[in-house]
Amino acid sequence: MGKQWSDLPGMWDDTRREDSQEKIMAAQDAVHKVIIEGSRISADNLNREFLVPIVEAALDEYVADSGALLTGKARREVMKGVLDEIVGYGPIQDLLNDNEVTEIMVNGFNKIYVEKRGKIVPSGKVFRNNQHLLRIIDKIVTPLGRRIDEASPMVDARLPDGSRVNAVISPLSLGGPTMTIRKFARIPYMSEDLVKFETMTQTMLKFLECCVRSRLNILISGGTGSGKTTTLNVLSSLIPHDERIITIEDAAELQLQQDHVVILESRPPNIEGKGEITIRQLVRNALRMRPDRIVVGEVRGGEALDMLQAMNTGHDGSMTTAHANSPRDATSRLETMVLMAGAELPVRAIREQISSAMHVIVHQSRLSDGSRKVTHITEVHGMEGDNIILQDVFTFQQEGITEDGHVKGQHASTGLRPRFLDRFKQYGQDFPMPTS
Repeated sequence: MGKQWSDLPGMWDDTRREDSQEKIMAAQDAVHKVIIEGSRISADNLNREFLVPIVEAALDEYVADSGALLTGKARREVMKGVLDEIVGYGPIQDLLNDNEVTEIMVNGFNKIYVEKRGKIVPSGKVFRNNQHLLRIIDKIVTPLGRRIDEASPMVDARLPDGSRVNAVISPLSLGGPTMTIRKFARIPYMSEDLVKFETMTQTMLKFLECCVRSRLNILISGGTGSGKTTTLNVLSSLIPHDERIITIEDAAELQLQQDHVVILESRPPNIEGKGEITIRQLVRNALRMRPDRIVVGEVRGGEALDMLQAMNTGHDGSMTTAHANSPRDATSRLETMVLMAGAELPVRAIREQISSAMHVIVHQSRLSDGSRKVTHITEVHGMEGDNIILQDVFTFQQEGITEDGHVKGQHASTGLRPRFLDRFKQYGQDFPMPTS
């Protein structure tokens, strides 16, 4: 065993603070390498309790053979780092375990940022080098039958807990491998959480609950990271338990608690470029599965046409999300996506499809202080000439920013009565419309 440590750094301790972390990482790398190459573990014993004595023994050998001098604190760091490497995902494992972290952004092996409470901040974590980062990316994608290499330098994947992973490497990423992880909430947010976080008011939530139970078609729009999927999950949870729900997503994130739920997930092409199943194909197939409701995680292409046609042919109460900057922009985006389906339809015909299919647009934004707000609940009022008429029912009115950077403002009713209030009564929903 002694010769295995011959190329490692010599005696060191924590008194050399300027490079102690570098030496800790070198020790972690060496101990990890010997454990893996020594075939001391297998897929059947990848748990911390089993691995602790194995890692301790390998670390003792490293200390004895290399002449390294480790303090108790440094030894604990090495142990934890090796265990995280074998059982988890190395330096980012602590970030994955941190419930306050909602997104992890790896811009390079030594530049890792996280989103906490809506703000992006440095994580304080680093990989040893690009090869270390690539090894962790491979560890994520390989069990899923995916690959990432020079021929296929971009990949979408999913961690076992459902968190979404996107990785890009050279030659597309010029600064080294990058990785972005959108974390999956272990405990799904409930409707009362959106009120507690001031995303919307109790009155707005009650209004949307009436919309869901009255089988209105709902589009949730907003920018990246604005909380669209969270709101979609909350609204979907309000669907009655006696209805058959089919969810369609790129990466399954929705966590519906109803009994009668069918979860469909798209599939990327395999290594040979075959076998792809798109969202559009799944939407079409869902229509043959006798759904009461269809919930599409996000429309971003030609599937928008199939979704609108489903909404217009008896599948009321369906929901989806789309990237957009405003409710008006959301309708324009839908027009563009319908055209992406290859349908040679005049613009007016497309707009008529949208105006008759969609009833409500819920627009959500992430504000400058990191908070997420539903800024508009808007009725799709119909057509006037060649234009879709939108009517705001609730809005968020920003009033300024406090000295510590928090956005001041309040949600308010516009006082306008949507046309579908009569539909609420048909479904037994009582909602006294507030005045402005």
